[in-house]
Amino acid sequence: MAAMAAGDEHAASEVLRGLARHLNCLNEDNKSTRKRALELIKRETVDRGLPSSVLQEVFSALLKPLLKCLSDPMERCRETAIAIMTEFIRCVPKPEESLPYLMPCLAQRLGEKDVREPAEELRLSAVEMLTLTLEVCGKHLAPYVNEMMNILQRTIVDPFPDVKRESCKCTVNFAKCVPEHFQMQAESLVQPLMQTVAHQHSRVRVSVIEATGAVIQHGTGKNVDDVLSHLAQRLFDDSPQVRKTVTAVVGDWLLHMRDRYSYFHKLIPLLLSSLSDEIPEIRLLAADLWKQVGAQWEKENEEDIKDKMDFLLTSPPFYPPGVERPGLGCRELVVRNLGRLVPAIAHDVTDWLVPTRVRTSQLLSVLLLHSEDHSIQHLQPLLATLYRACTDAERDVVSNVTAKLLGTFVPPTVFLKLLLDHVMAPSTSSHPWAALMVLAAVLGGCSRPLLKPHLEQIANTLAQPDVCQEYQQVMYLEQLLACIDVLLRQCESDCGSVSLQLLQVLVTLIIYSPISHSCPFLPALVLLLFVQGLESVMELYRQHMGQLLDWLSASVNTWSSYSPQRLQLHIIVIQSGPVIGEFVSQLMPLLCCCLQPDKDTEMRMSIFTMFAKLLLDAANTLDSQGHFRDESEKFLCDVLLPNLVWRAGRTAAAVRTSALSCLLALLHGGAITPGQLLCLEEKLSPLVLSALEEDSQMGRLLACRSLSTILKLIGTSLHPEALNKIYPELLKRLDDSSEGVRGVTLQALGLWLSSLTKDYNPELCAPHLQFLFQQLLLHLDDPDSSVQDRVLEVLKTGSSVNPALLKREVEAVRDKQRSPLYCDQLLEHISSLPTETAPECPE
Repeated sequence: MAAMAAGDEHAASEVLRGLARHLNCLNEDNKSTRKRALELIKRETVDRGLPSSVLQEVFSALLKPLLKCLSDPMERCRETAIAIMTEFIRCVPKPEESLPYLMPCLAQRLGEKDVREPAEELRLSAVEMLTLTLEVCGKHLAPYVNEMMNILQRTIVDPFPDVKRESCKCTVNFAKCVPEHFQMQAESLVQPLMQTVAHQHSRVRVSVIEATGAVIQHGTGKNVDDVLSHLAQRLFDDSPQVRKTVTAVVGDWLLHMRDRYSYFHKLIPLLLSSLSDEIPEIRLLAADLWKQVGAQWEKENEEDIKDKMDFLLTSPPFYPPGVERPGLGCRELVVRNLGRLVPAIAHDVTDWLVPTRVRTSQLLSVLLLHSEDHSIQHLQPLLATLYRACTDAERDVVSNVTAKLLGTFVPPTVFLKLLLDHVMAPSTSSHPWAALMVLAAVLGGCSRPLLKPHLEQIANTLAQPDVCQEYQQVMYLEQLLACIDVLLRQCESDCGSVSLQLLQVLVTLIIYSPISHSCPFLPALVLLLFVQGLESVMELYRQHMGQLLDWLSASVNTWSSYSPQRLQLHIIVIQSGPVIGEFVSQLMPLLCCCLQPDKDTEMRMSIFTMFAKLLLDAANTLDSQGHFRDESEKFLCDVLLPNLVWRAGRTAAAVRTSALSCLLALLHGGAITPGQLLCLEEKLSPLVLSALEEDSQMGRLLACRSLSTILKLIGTSLHPEALNKIYPELLKRLDDSSEGVRGVTLQALGLWLSSLTKDYNPELCAPHLQFLFQQLLLHLDDPDSSVQDRVLEVLKTGSSVNPALLKREVEAVRDKQRSPLYCDQLLEHISSLPTETAPECPE
């Protein structure tokens, strides 16, 4: 060995003797000379493959000249010097002997405030040499912590991305090599790392995060708060590799950081957030790390949770299907830190950045799954957070909120007390549907046996006017429907006990929903039928019609045109079809009350219009059981006639027109018998005749048609005096501005003439007939040929009443050269009549 050492020493002396001139050339002013000298030194030393012991001796002699070359103004010289030293450090057996000279020099070149090395590639080579030095020297670098920290503080923020990455790598290695010494100054690297963590290159961000993990892991633990917000932002990084690195670093902290118990509440959300990452690899990594964290905590706290380990191994009943239950340690970690996590979640769920809100909503669902029934003690702030999340404009935020888990783990007695109060009185009028959305979700997670005792309480709340009638936004209606739907699906046949309340809500939903949104209510209605074993909507209404009418009657005295009850009545009577005919005796008092003349005019008009539709098909609606006829006389007297009385104003005229349409429907639909009509004729006729003078064309038209129908039904039974009061009013309408009114008037006059029976003495009533014929003959000259033809037909009808009188009037008209053609036709018709029907007319 001594001989070998002597040989190595001799070989080293020979090498150094050969390098003497080259070393002297390093001091020359000519840069080419210095460059050539360095290249020759490299060739004669590290490139020759000399034994390591020889290289050690040579390196000791060359180190100072080479370090001096680091300040050479020529870049090539500095580059070669770094390359030579790097190879020496890699090959010599005791590289640590170079540290007293190497480290101060590197600190001077790289660690000063103004970095002296201008070339970024050489800065990279120098840092790579430092990394190599760290690898081969290890703990021998402990005395040089200050120099290392000064260098890393500068190189981490170096403008060259590769220098940043190499510096981060060096930081990680240094922290592992000398953890005791590194700990004391680790804090100085936090600021440069955080300045670089958002660098535009993803590989730099990855390196910075790894270095941050080492700095915090081997530091004092005082800087966790300084880096958490930066790492949290990196969870939204576009690069999956960056997010994966954050996950790995946070998981490592939770497993190995000395003071990790103090930071569980801050670190757990970061790791759990990665459970919802879009990349499966990151999700699996986070899940694996989280299981390790839970298992480790469980082992470390075995004594504290021994009872739970023995007795809480089985999952709670009705646990969400297809979901793996987290381990006991994981659940306990969340439960014990939930009080600190909930306020942070509540804050971030309203963050101005969409990705933050989305990730927070995902995290909230994960926390609810872990906390199980322990969420009860935080239920109020949790619900408030869910309300805010449900009002988010971003669909992903709303869809991620799994409030259903609350229904799975929290007893209905607990959550209904808070939820239903909020449903009754929403905290904000701009988003009143939030509580309903949460309620629907929570009910969806609740089991049927637990929900059954509370069905009536829930249904009664939903049916409250303040809930189902207060708001008309589409979103609110959709969520109200969702509550009904989930009740029907969760409880099925149990909903029979609250069928009335559910039907009341559905009826209200239908009146408020736009036409384009009416279809979604049909499945719920069908489902309500199905769970009760009913075959049609008619049966459902038959089951509840009496209660529905009582429900409406309770408030009828307060109805106005804005009252939803008016529309509810419309839906109920229209959709129930023939069923309403079974409840006429209950319906009529309701109608009589809301159709009194002192009630809201618009409301009366709409109800008259609705009732007219029913009366037109009375046999299949109101009179399906033949009961309406018993009420029709009262309806006519108590409802229609008071509304036909003339009152000043356009609104009053519109009400009379609506009442006339209802009267016409009553007469046409057959819901009133001729006998009943005849008894009421004295009250009815004056009002109808008065309506012939309405300013409204529609009002006059309806009055004429009503009069025609009355004549058709009871004309032959009317007393002559009653008949003689009718025709003069009809004659006035022959000059009406509306062709439609004139046409119906002529039809009514024809019916009037057809109504003249043997009780109508043509001789005693000749003046009436003469006046009628004269007025009709005047209209044979009407400019409208169709009117002339219809007048001719009416006169032909009247010719059988008093032919002689009509003949004389016709001849008088013909003598004046008026309408000769029509007069000839009429005379011919009179001549063809049997003579026994043509009594002499007195002069």
